[in-house]
Amino acid sequence: MSEHEVTAERPDSLLHATGWDHVTLIGSNADDTVAFYRDVLGLPLVIRQPNLDREAVEHLFFDAGDGRLVTFFVDESRESVETQDPGIGAVHHLALGIAPEELPEVRDRLLDAGHEVSEYDRGAFHSLYTRDHNGLVIELAADKFEIPDDRKGEVLAHAQAARVAAGDEYVATEHLEAALEALGLPVERYDLPDAPTGRDF
Repeated sequence: MSEHEVTAERPDSLLHATGWDHVTLIGSNADDTVAFYRDVLGLPLVIRQPNLDREAVEHLFFDAGDGRLVTFFVDESRESVETQDPGIGAVHHLALGIAPEELPEVRDRLLDAGHEVSEYDRGAFHSLYTRDHNGLVIELAADKFEIPDDRKGEVLAHAQAARVAAGDEYVATEHLEAALEALGLPVERYDLPDAPTGRDF
């Protein structure tokens, strides 16, 4: 495996993005897309207009809750599909954040509504997994600790360093705690249920 430095420091690069603005996916039709992303995940539909590059296709914009957007190119002639087999360059899954204290209720609501749900401790966070109307994996991630948004990359890079120093396979709760302490940030852990670490959703 080649060596790549893991750090929260800005690289010497052609440009520095200011943050994530939106990701655009190829969707099926508007009705199924709105029914899942607005009515299940609770993302407000904030723009609905023609795709400015292909007017026969509609462009739906959903607010992910923090000013970031997820958008879809949809076409009424497309049917939703049950499964996907993404290749190189394709989207494997979308991960949206949820409030840690709401995780059990979110899981139960999805199950009660007939959605398949898996729950896993992912080391750096705790996640629920389900699928959208086209078989795309949707991850609902809850932070294990209270981490300021503007320090998240820094905390994760320090947790990675703690993991490597300990010789552990993946970032886990103790590495996050060590990172927060090393950075002088409060160590305030959320009360999340126990769950297995691995998955094949």
